[in-house]
Amino acid sequence: MGSAPRIAIDAMGGDVGPAVMLAGAALAYRRRDDLSFLLFGDGPALKRELAAHDGLAGIAEIVHCDDVIAAEDKPSQAIRRAKTTSMGRAIAAVKAGDAQAAVSAGNTGALMAMAKLALRTMPGIDRPALAALLPTLGSNDLVMLDLGANTESDARNLVQFAVMGAAYARVILDLERPRVQLLNIGTEEMKGTDELKEAAAILRDADYLGMRFDGFIEGDKLSRGDVDVVVTDGFSGNIALKSLEGTARFVTDLLRRAFQSSVRSKIGFLISRPATELLRHHLDPNNHNGAVFLGLNGLVVKSHGGATEKGVANAIRVAARMVREDLTRKIIEDLDNIAAHRSAAAAAAK
Repeated sequence: MGSAPRIAIDAMGGDVGPAVMLAGAALAYRRRDDLSFLLFGDGPALKRELAAHDGLAGIAEIVHCDDVIAAEDKPSQAIRRAKTTSMGRAIAAVKAGDAQAAVSAGNTGALMAMAKLALRTMPGIDRPALAALLPTLGSNDLVMLDLGANTESDARNLVQFAVMGAAYARVILDLERPRVQLLNIGTEEMKGTDELKEAAAILRDADYLGMRFDGFIEGDKLSRGDVDVVVTDGFSGNIALKSLEGTARFVTDLLRRAFQSSVRSKIGFLISRPATELLRHHLDPNNHNGAVFLGLNGLVVKSHGGATEKGVANAIRVAARMVREDLTRKIIEDLDNIAAHRSAAAAAAK
């Protein structure tokens, strides 16, 4: 197990800013007291919010920043202001070793661009990937990546995503051998792009890794709970994610409208309220908050901009868990295993 995590927080990001970010930090600390924080943002505003949370001041340090990345800022603009903004300085703290992970609810594109530029990719990783937890009907959530960091991915990228996703699932979901599948238009081996077929062939032979490769999965099976890690390119992954989120909103809005349509429906709602509350809890994004940029020389977690304090606390929990379990080391070990087996296979073929 790793040391007590120190988390750098971009306290100015998100729809609400310091109020919800510090409330989330306080909640995370109450749940697990071996945490400490570096809070980046407007010093006076952070000091006021800090005073509202007993005990947080003793384990949090404020770092004043004059500048903030806005939601509409382009990544190129954000990069030029990395040294003055709360987001850029939170990432820099990870690079310098002053914190073990950074959490931000700010501009996703800016966060991704600054994190890639400052931290660079790990040895053996060509491109980082954005991974997140999605709810399922199974006993645990689903890890899905890439969700938008790369619009195109070749077979090598997909294999690396699978290695990173499986390592992440072992840490966050506490699974010894996560079930891994590639998102495809069918489950048959002959279907899909050449990149998917090549990646599948490599993963089928990688039974020495801490995963179980189960072939392909179609989009309509993502929520059934029969898989732990789903791997795809960022273009397809982002569309799949937005489709799932839209479907969840559609279902909840349809139920709300149906239950309000008549007196009989309202009575039916009261009878079925325990079931609808369970559905609401299961689909609440705050319970699955915390997307992760995997493959960088440092840990960065993206909280949803509209997250509540519970959502921010969950994002911090994800960051702290990755620090404690030394996720980066586990990914490197799996990549080294792949390289060693390929070298052995190439030598044997001569």
